Amino acid sequence: MPVEHYENFPVASFLLPERMRRPIEAIYRFARGADDIADEGDASNEERLRGLAAYAAELDRIERGQLPESAPFVELATIVADWKLPIALFRDLLDAFAQDVVKKRYADFAELMDYCRRSANPVGRLVLHVFGRASEDRLRRSDAICSALQQINFWQDIAVDWAKGRVYLPREDMARFGVGEQAIADGRCTPEWAALLDFQIERSRRMMLAGAPLARQLPGRLGWEIRLTVQGGLRILERIQRARGDVFRNRPALGPADWLRMAGRALFM
Repeated sequence: MPVEHYENFPVASFLLPERMRRPIEAIYRFARGADDIADEGDASNEERLRGLAAYAAELDRIERGQLPESAPFVELATIVADWKLPIALFRDLLDAFAQDVVKKRYADFAELMDYCRRSANPVGRLVLHVFGRASEDRLRRSDAICSALQQINFWQDIAVDWAKGRVYLPREDMARFGVGEQAIADGRCTPEWAALLDFQIERSRRMMLAGAPLARQLPGRLGWEIRLTVQGGLRILERIQRARGDVFRNRPALGPADWLRMAGRALFM
């Protein structure tokens, strides 16, 4: 279950207490490994779904208290037991990744949010469970941050996803701004396209800011991890907006200067 993907936020970074890194890394390995099955390589849809079904079968074994068949899941079973992590959250991730295999378009924002609820929010919830901080208010704020991060990834990867046959921009929003899929195919950054991306950026920014107080509700290093996570997402939005939505020629990414800016802003959250 490799972790080889660029992220907008640190993964088990030096900011986290050392004893917490192992369970956090295991959560991310599971998520990224399952996502790779759904997304990477040239496997058929049937092969991808079989791969995800194998992950689900391992979760079934863990839930029944049986020994998993593959080594990475043996470690995951230990972590689930030691940290009392809800198996249902891992199942939500698999459900979202399986949906990615077969669903390529989203009618409206509600559909997109339902996907984010399963594809991103479980990771934040699992982290809060690891730290013993899973109150209803914290879970709600974590959901806002994770859904915003998922959407920000969609907006920066519009061209990447198009190459995979996917469009995460809600059709309802595209119609509202007079933008068709041909604009994505052609990489055209018209005023209508810029307006559509501005709309998505502002919605994602509001969501991120709604979750940002979570950083002040969490102790020490975890709070700082959340601060940098929030600032990383916001910085990517700034870069997309500054480019007037042109994510086709230059995919927005964070550089050293961005990290310095994010650290400065994190001090005043």
